[in-house]
Amino acid sequence: QLKNNKYKHMKRKLISSGATFEEKISYSRAVVQNNWVFVSGTTGYNYETMTIGETIEEQTEQCLINIKNTLEKANSSLNDVVRVTYILPNASDFEKCWPMLKKYFGAVKPAATMFAAGLADDKMKIEIQVTALKS
Repeated sequence: QLKNNKYKHMKRKLISSGATFEEKISYSRAVVQNNWVFVSGTTGYNYETMTIGETIEEQTEQCLINIKNTLEKANSSLNDVVRVTYILPNASDFEKCWPMLKKYFGAVKPAATMFAAGLADDKMKIEIQVTALKS
């Protein structure tokens, strides 16, 4: 056992959106570790109504609203985002998202990756995951 374990002073906080998926699959909407905030892949569901928009544009905006709300629960903001990953079932839809991405990340310009992969539900057109470093 280490007497001066450097990890014993790290603060860890789990954040939930209240969505049933989090309990069923056993994950957190976000994990805050010291000044880092790791936000799980977030879809375009409106968690208050558990509805999802028809278009990728609507879903992208709702994803970013969900992420913004999650970051606020972590005492952070979109301005703190350093890394973003976009996952789309159809890579050709990505360009339709660009206006929303510019709206929310225009000045922030985080490091980014986009890849095409299947998502958990056919209604989902995009999933976004971010990492933030609180300033």
